[in-house]
Order: sequence, then structure tokens, then C-alpha cells
Amino acid sequence: MTTSSTATTTLETAAAGFHPPADAEARPAIELPREPSVVQSAVGTAFPILAMLSVCHLLNDMIQSLLPAIYPLLKDTFRLDFGQIGLITLTFQITASLLQPFVGIYTDKKPMPYSLAIGMGFTLSGLILLSQAPSFPLLLLAAALIGSGSSVFHPESSRVARMASGGQHGLAQSLFQVGGNVGSAIGPLLAAFIVMPRGQGSVAWFAIAALIAITLLTRIGGWYRAHIPAHRKARASAGAITLPRRTIVVTMVILGLLIFSKYFYLASLSSYYTFYLMQKFSLTAQSAQLHLFVFLGAVAAGTLAGGPIGDRIGRKYVIWGSILGVLPFTLLLPHANLFWTTMLTIVIGLVLASAFSAIIVYAQELVPGRTGVIAGLFFGFAFGMGGLGAAVLGELADHIGIEAVYGICAFLPAIGLLAWFLPAIEKPRAASA
Repeated sequence: MTTSSTATTTLETAAAGFHPPADAEARPAIELPREPSVVQSAVGTAFPILAMLSVCHLLNDMIQSLLPAIYPLLKDTFRLDFGQIGLITLTFQITASLLQPFVGIYTDKKPMPYSLAIGMGFTLSGLILLSQAPSFPLLLLAAALIGSGSSVFHPESSRVARMASGGQHGLAQSLFQVGGNVGSAIGPLLAAFIVMPRGQGSVAWFAIAALIAITLLTRIGGWYRAHIPAHRKARASAGAITLPRRTIVVTMVILGLLIFSKYFYLASLSSYYTFYLMQKFSLTAQSAQLHLFVFLGAVAAGTLAGGPIGDRIGRKYVIWGSILGVLPFTLLLPHANLFWTTMLTIVIGLVLASAFSAIIVYAQELVPGRTGVIAGLFFGFAFGMGGLGAAVLGELADHIGIEAVYGICAFLPAIGLLAWFLPAIEKPRAASA
């Protein structure tokens, strides 16, 4: 529970820490851009940059998902107990999630265009060490290096995606994030076919993926550096409205609770769906794995769709409809037969996954000028909630059974009712349609 409380406190503290300029102490509000898209109007949507970012996100998250996928191999090779496996996970989560806001805070003040390539260099070092580590302490160091690379990647790449959006912020975030979804899905498959049969040393083959990412991220860094002046000039010319600081703090907490709802529920499916199918419907492990891949495909499709829809109709409506909208389907899921279980999980994946792009962009527009720290906060918090959710739900399943866990988790999307209290910070979209 330390990860949860720390992450929640970080969200609240960071939100509360956004102060007006020193020469405006008398004003009880924080300035927000009246038209966030103006910030990007100076540059059209850079689809080649967004495509490279998505590919790099795929490679980064593929490498991330490799580590837990080879836990059985590491456990047998080093004769680890479950406590040591948990320590590897904790080391990775601390470096991969809790460091992200601090990276964002620093780079918001001092942009570092080539930090993306440098961060992937940490990941490359971690992979090589993981393939050769002769002892448990070095496994921990390898996990820390891989996590550190991810901490640099997510907030900075999210910033570049916003810069490359040409005003289509939701589309840019969706294109960026769908790469991560695909990478997380194929990582365990590659581990099963490459690492598990060949042993620890074969992890080094994934260094090729890290080298490809470093090459692409170096090119992205050059584009990033060239466009920093135009980005700053366009942002400075944008008009502004104000929101009270209390409103911003409350809104950030609501968004954090929505992230909690989304990722706890997704953890129940991504981590335990195969066990649920095997226990309830007597499926083989292979058949259950196929159903899981169908669900993950629906998540990827939902991620891709959520951003553009938010650009068109408004992000608050996407957040509201995405999280609360799955409630009828999650309530039906524990009572469905195999066919309808498959159909319901497809709908749940499509609808629920559409929220995250909208939440990220909404938060970035809520607190302008803090693109990196917002991305770091929410990516880190989401990652932490996914890991914590898997651990908590696993313990709960040991005590009450996996089917009972799904019955309880079915009510989590009801937290989406809190979206009603999100302030309207976007102008009506009809005029631009």
C-alpha cells in the first residue's frame, strides 16, 4: 500500500504546488490558456514524429513487460523466493513510476531534447545487465536501470507528442499511447518464444530493440530542439482564463480517483482473466490466452479512438462516458456465459481504454506549462495503480476466489460518477466542426 499512498500524495502535492507568478500574489487563481490549441497552431501535426514516438513507445513497453514475463526463469535460475520476486517488482515500480513526476518537473524548467535517447540508454544497460547478472543484487540493479529509462521516456515523449500534435492533442496522445499498448501485449509473447526456451543470456537479443529506439529518439530529439522556440512563442501568445487553485487541486484528485478506478479494473482482466476463464469455463491455458489477446486488442483500439473523439466532442465527455459507461457491462460480466464474457470484455476494453488519452490532455490543459510533470504524474500513477491492483486483487483472490473478485471489481467504474464534478475548461466544439 506504500506505492498507492505515495502516488496519491504526489498527485495532491503537485497539484497544490502550482502557484501564480510572484508578481501576482493578490490573485487567487492560476492562469489557463483560453484556447489550448493555439499553442500548437504554429506547427502542423507532425505525423512522422508521432509515428516514431509510437514505435519507440512500443519498444519501451515491450522491454518493460519482458521483466515480469521472465520471472519464472529467474526464480528457477537464482532459486528466488516470492519475497525476492516482489523486491524486484518493487525496485522496478519505484524507478519506473515514482521517478516520473520528478523528471517532468525538471524538464518543464529545462527542456532536454536528447534526454529521451539517454533514457533509453539506461534501458539498454539494464537489458545487458539482466542478461548477464550472476547474482540477485545485480538483478535489482538491472530492474532499476530499466525502470529509470522508462521514467525518462514517458513524460518527455508525452511532451513531444503534444508539441507535434498541431492542436490535435487527443489524437497525438492516442497515437503515442497505442504503441505502448501493443508493446505491453507482445512483450510476454516474445519472452515465451525467445527467452524461456534459451535462457537468461537470450535477453540480450532485446538490446536490438533498445538500439533501434535510441536511433529514432535521437532523430526525435533533433526535431524537439528545433521546435522549442516556436512552441514557447505560440504558448506565450495564447489568451488566458483563470481557475481558483482549490478547483485545480480538487480536479486533480478526481482525475487520480478515475485513474485508480480504470487501472484497478484493467488489472483484474490483464492479470487474472486467463485464470478466471480456466476456472469458470474449464478452458485450456492456450484458449484462455487467446481470449486475453482479444481483450488486449480491444484495449489498443479503444486507446487509439479515445483521443480523436475527445478532440471532436470534448475530453470531459469522453472521460465521463468511458469510465462510467462500462458499468453496465462490468456488472453483467460475472453472470455471463463464455460467448457473452468474450463480447463483454471486448466492449469493456474498447470503452474503458479510451479514457486515458482524454485524462492526460485534460490535465495538461488544466495546468498549462507543466506538460512534463502532468505526464509524469499520470503515467506514473497509472503504472503504480496497475501494479498495486494486481497485487491486491491477487491476495484477495487467494482468500475469496477469483470469481468473487470479479463480482467486487464490477462496481469500480461507478467511481466515474465523479466526472460530473470536472470543470468545463474547453470551449464548445460545435463552432469548429
